[in-house]
Amino acid sequence: MRVLPCGDRAVLLDCADADEARHWHAALADHRPVLGATTVLLRGRPADLRATVAATDVSEVEVHEGRDVEIRVVYDGPDLAAVAAHCGLPAEEVVRRHTATAWTVGFAGFAPGFAYLTGGDPSLEVPRLGRPRPRVEAGSVGLAGRFSGVYPRPSPGGWQLIGRTDATLWDLGREDPALLHPGDRVRFVDTGGLP
Repeated sequence: MRVLPCGDRAVLLDCADADEARHWHAALADHRPVLGATTVLLRGRPADLRATVAATDVSEVEVHEGRDVEIRVVYDGPDLAAVAAHCGLPAEEVVRRHTATAWTVGFAGFAPGFAYLTGGDPSLEVPRLGRPRPRVEAGSVGLAGRFSGVYPRPSPGGWQLIGRTDATLWDLGREDPALLHPGDRVRFVDTGGLP
């Protein structure tokens, strides 16, 4: 792991992989770290943060194992055919592979409640759209690179949309507004076109 400067009020821990980043994130929880795919951002005086990191042993840190979350999906997204063509698969096989594997929440970002899901079938790796849509509806299920995700609210977006869900990813009325947290395991379930 490398400690990199990040302006004059933060440092960035550049980790070898997502697992190492999650360990550092857990070990430094009292410092309100921000978890990325393979990074951890710490805010404060860089000299103090470097000393804290140097004095921290992550070898025995317990990482949140997460919960199992099921998300029901109608696989009728506007990019399903394009994803299938890119992957060299029938659309039904894209759906089967998307639902066959439990995805893991690697980190959150982009918008409140948006979780970047990793660990899916590698054959479903697709590029982002060349031109982002000005509006993607809440509940849209997409793929981009090696990630899958669900848009928590209407927003612009460049992910390839393969389906939709009525699951509420972000709700300020809940005690915990976010449905998904790093370490949670997500299983997508094909509803067969039913809402």
